[in-house]
Amino acid sequence: MTPKKKNLTVSRAFLNVFLLIVALAWLFPLLWALFNSFRDYGYTSQHGYFSFGGFTLDNFVNAWEQGGFTQSFLNSLIITFFAVVFTLALSSCMAFVLARFSFKFNLAMLAFFVAANLLPPQSLLVPIYRMFMWIPIPEFLSASGSLLDTHLGVIIVNTAFQTGFCTFVLANYMKAIPAEIYEAADVDGASVWSQFWTLTLPLCRTPLAALATLQTAWIYNEFFWATVLLQKGDKFPVTSSLNNLKGSFFTDYNLLSAGSIIAALPILILFFVLQRQFVSGLTMGSTKG
Repeated sequence: MTPKKKNLTVSRAFLNVFLLIVALAWLFPLLWALFNSFRDYGYTSQHGYFSFGGFTLDNFVNAWEQGGFTQSFLNSLIITFFAVVFTLALSSCMAFVLARFSFKFNLAMLAFFVAANLLPPQSLLVPIYRMFMWIPIPEFLSASGSLLDTHLGVIIVNTAFQTGFCTFVLANYMKAIPAEIYEAADVDGASVWSQFWTLTLPLCRTPLAALATLQTAWIYNEFFWATVLLQKGDKFPVTSSLNNLKGSFFTDYNLLSAGSIIAALPILILFFVLQRQFVSGLTMGSTKG
């Protein structure tokens, strides 16, 4: 073996070891939570968390009942589904305009959408809370007559915060579509709507699938706005309902770990089912000059 090949082999070995260490560091909190979710709190309080034993399935049963996961999963489904659909629908329309047409404020509009994602949500807490409190909506949508304590309010906030990122990503993908395709569509008399609906969107199925996976994970795991804008326990999503597993004087971390595992399962299943589309969306266009 030549010295060059030997050095390359050693470098790859160090890289593999480094990646293994990083992977274990990322997986350790999840594996630790999974391990303790099967253990009895009385056993761990007596023998310590680094002991082995006291295994039980009661934590999952108790977590489901105390956390009200039946209702909270339904709430998360409503919020996540409509927020993801609205986000992708709005961002795809805006990305098409920014990528397809050239006008004076084209780049400025794209920068505006991206800049909205750079603002920390905490800085907008007070104005958004007051705005939602003052905006009147029909009583059949909210008993209080405002956007506060409604799923609609949480959907609107998540859509607003995620639209900028999706617009930026989709606009870059749409700019890579050859202009000759649109020129041929113009010659055939296709309208702008036809070019968007029957031409552009089918070509963007891969990035849309990747963004749908990302957005589902982000919106499903969102905790801040749901906790602030929702005031009743029967409207909380899964992430906010985990607060129900915390006691007034102490917290059973084994019970909380079981609740966290239950809450994380839908996203893990979704990622493994759609991982091919997700990876394809991330790597698409990486080899283009």
